[in-house]
Amino acid sequence: MKGPSTSIGSVLRGKRMLAPMVRIGTLPMRQLAKDYSADYVYGPEIVDKRIIGCDRIVNELLGTVDFVKKGVLNFRCLPSEKPYLIFQLGTADPDLAVQAAKTVAQDVAYVDVNCGCPKRFSLQGGMGAALLYEPDKLIKILTNLVEHAGVPITCKIRMLEDKDATLALVERIINTGISALAVHCRTRDMRPTDPGKWEIWQAIAERFGDRIPIIANGDIFEGDDMDRAFEIPGIASVMLARSADPNPVRPFGTRRPRPAL
Repeated sequence: MKGPSTSIGSVLRGKRMLAPMVRIGTLPMRQLAKDYSADYVYGPEIVDKRIIGCDRIVNELLGTVDFVKKGVLNFRCLPSEKPYLIFQLGTADPDLAVQAAKTVAQDVAYVDVNCGCPKRFSLQGGMGAALLYEPDKLIKILTNLVEHAGVPITCKIRMLEDKDATLALVERIINTGISALAVHCRTRDMRPTDPGKWEIWQAIAERFGDRIPIIANGDIFEGDDMDRAFEIPGIASVMLARSADPNPVRPFGTRRPRPAL
């Protein structure tokens, strides 16, 4: 029996998202992006063993929920973030993945499995983009999470070198019952300076966009880029990362919903 992850896909359409960024997607950045009209915000990738075993502490002084282990703060969020906060999980183990997801389940909108990070620290642990080349393990992780985590599940991938191989992998991923799929338009070995291949979004969205929200990521820097990505038939939502690092105001607009003090 599938878990609750199938129930959230319909709300992940027409959204503009702050993508996951290691050491950057902390609470202050997330709040700033949300203030300037990001619809969903990702936290930074956190490895399963880092969050498992944390004490969940309600910090009455700051009004936050803190996840602390051995005196180290590993994750901090606001209760008000829950409707739009995405916890990105680094994992290479189906059982550890579920333990980690259950740790944060009551405080986040959904848990996203990182299947796209090309950094060495992820790859050497069998996480991130390494999972793209071990599809059986990836499918076991996603299936276990969907069935047992108690929180909606998505994942974020990179394209493979071959389009048909990418489409075949996407088919398997979608069949696990996840709620949405984010696709970065570069391969594991492409650098940020290499132009992204936006055409992969169209290929994926044409085939699968009516089954699951497809989220476009890569070479989206500002509002005009988001608008162009939304024009691709079947693309449900868009996310950006690098341009939000120095200034989240520019990509997400200047509308600030909170009144001035």
